[in-house]
Amino acid sequence: MAKLSVIVPVYNEERELPALIERFLAAPCPIAREWIFIDDHSQDRSLAVLHTMSARHGFQVLEQSRNQGKGAAVSRAIRQCTGDLIMIQDADYEYDPGDVPALLQPILGGKADVVFGSRFKHNGGQVHRTYHYFVNRFLTIASNLLSGIYLTDMETCYKVFRADLLKSMNLTSQRFGIEVELTACVAKTRARLFELPISYCPRTRLEGKKISWKDGFAALRHLVYYNCFRSLEDSFTGLPESYRPRPT
Repeated sequence: MAKLSVIVPVYNEERELPALIERFLAAPCPIAREWIFIDDHSQDRSLAVLHTMSARHGFQVLEQSRNQGKGAAVSRAIRQCTGDLIMIQDADYEYDPGDVPALLQPILGGKADVVFGSRFKHNGGQVHRTYHYFVNRFLTIASNLLSGIYLTDMETCYKVFRADLLKSMNLTSQRFGIEVELTACVAKTRARLFELPISYCPRTRLEGKKISWKDGFAALRHLVYYNCFRSLEDSFTGLPESYRPRPT
């Protein structure tokens, strides 16, 4: 039976963290699941909350010695994953873990190697924040042009990977550029990629949203660098043959 590893980067989420953890652990999943929470050197009591909840529920807690960003936290946690599949879950209420079983099905059914959950692929009732909506759409279009794969939501948090593919990536992004880098890496391979609709409930800066306009500008630089200046050999170490592009 396959196992899913779920990575949860945490930074200054003390207030909502206990309820979030209970919500995550209670969410349905058709396969065995391990949780890896990694605290990115929070300035509040997030790490203490994680240790308290871990003692109760038995999930793994990692901690960064200094604040380095989401990308660095995810890269470190990937090395600790023991599952056949790996995905990332943000420590907030924006994404619904109830969507995860549907995202797993194409991989479990042998039809996909990677599945992206798209916030824009359906006519759902949620209302997006105008600024973030247009920035995400613009970055996705730019990613499509540079990578050669068509997506509706490149910046989505919900990305599910076969572990052998993800673990072979030489990830270098420190902050939110990790989303760009992951997509660019997948585009260099012949991994089968699915995109399925998910629900989304955006939060504001006052509610704790971390990403800012600076990250939007940084994403443009990352798009060019990871798609145009990083070769397959630079992007991967030990990439399984099944994902290598066929000779042209």
